[in-house]
Amino acid sequence: MADRTTQGGDGEGGVDAIRTFPFPVELSVCGVGMQVGPMGTDRTWHADAPLHRVHRIDFHVVMLFDEGPVRHMIDFAEYEATAGDVLWIRPGQVHRFSRFDDYRGTVLTMQPGFLPRATVEATGLYRYDLPPLLRPDPPQLTALRSSLTQLQREYEDTATLPLSLHTSVLRHSLTAFLLRLAHLAASSAEAARGQADTTFTLFRDAVEKGFATNHSVSAYADALGYSRRTLVRAVRAATGETPKGFIDKRVVLEAKRLLAHTDMPIGRVGAAIGFPDAANFTKFFHQHTELTPAGFRAEMR
Repeated sequence: MADRTTQGGDGEGGVDAIRTFPFPVELSVCGVGMQVGPMGTDRTWHADAPLHRVHRIDFHVVMLFDEGPVRHMIDFAEYEATAGDVLWIRPGQVHRFSRFDDYRGTVLTMQPGFLPRATVEATGLYRYDLPPLLRPDPPQLTALRSSLTQLQREYEDTATLPLSLHTSVLRHSLTAFLLRLAHLAASSAEAARGQADTTFTLFRDAVEKGFATNHSVSAYADALGYSRRTLVRAVRAATGETPKGFIDKRVVLEAKRLLAHTDMPIGRVGAAIGFPDAANFTKFFHQHTELTPAGFRAEMR
């Protein structure tokens, strides 16, 4: 199977072709459609695959980490995995290995078509809406490790069964592992949605109380005890906007209310929503409405 290319950023300056690498059948035991074994610097998809550069794969990769942290880019978002975490990369996703981090643990790769359709659907293999970074709790991690260890034993045991039965056993063992993984992914997504809802609600309430004096995303994040990244994810999930965009929209709304329904001088309107300098208020308002405060007030009357 030939390597394919897709146009996209290479993540290291400029625009380049993102190479797509096929499943390396020639590297798997007995040529079956999966591999499982220890991570290491010597592992690769292809002799020419520059894993530290952006590339695309047409197969599944599941990495269960024994150590960390490891920073891994998937679809242009960076994820930090540590011991006990799982990264699940699906076919077609763009990703990049860190050239500076040490990958230690177990990696499973699987060729599309290795499992029957019913299993694919039951395990949600193509649920791209599910998070790639999974953090199992201790009982879940123990079960995943046990299942993966059993799968690796079956994968490496080529002496006790003929190839056809060996492949069937692999499919059953792989299905058992993926069912556990799929349950973890679905429950993680549900928990993340609940957390995002809570985070956004707290942020929304804080903005409602403080927008007249506080326009800083970092200040809200610090006050609520969240990282800026967590706040960005929660607000984007709830509204499709950035936290800064959400704050600005609320400030603009209040400015419009004051301009339309009061006779306050424009300078005082600006001061009431956190702009003691009238020129800065006018610039901000025009940037978001394409009108000056005076122009907006005139239109409303």
